[in-house]
Amino acid sequence: MDFSSINWLAVLVCVVVSMVSGSIWYHPKVFFTIWWKGIGNSEQDMNAMEGGAMIWVLTILASFVQAVFVALFLSVMGSNTLAAGLQAGFLIWLGFVAPTNLVNKLFAGHGLKVWAIEAGNHLVNMLLFGAVFALWQ
Repeated sequence: MDFSSINWLAVLVCVVVSMVSGSIWYHPKVFFTIWWKGIGNSEQDMNAMEGGAMIWVLTILASFVQAVFVALFLSVMGSNTLAAGLQAGFLIWLGFVAPTNLVNKLFAGHGLKVWAIEAGNHLVNMLLFGAVFALWQ
């Protein structure tokens, strides 16, 4: 692993991109309401949600780690084209994110609709991360 090959500014941009895309994806007029009900919560549960600050800190940390590994994956691929960036994001999502998330959702009893919403958000982020790294040369 060659951490010196990572564009750290692009990593930070990817974190911001993931926060923006997540805000759009989970907006109440997009997927939030369906997702929230799909995980078994009601409107009253929104006000009782605990751990607000820690949720955001860990979400940002997770995006940071994901962006670093997309950058490393691209470095191993030896290519920084847009096609390679999208391919790296898609392969990481297909091989690691989607199946892991699927198992978690099925055992939690949330079903395929919740999985599709969550996995879709991760797919968008992985593709965007790959694009950011590929285009930022």
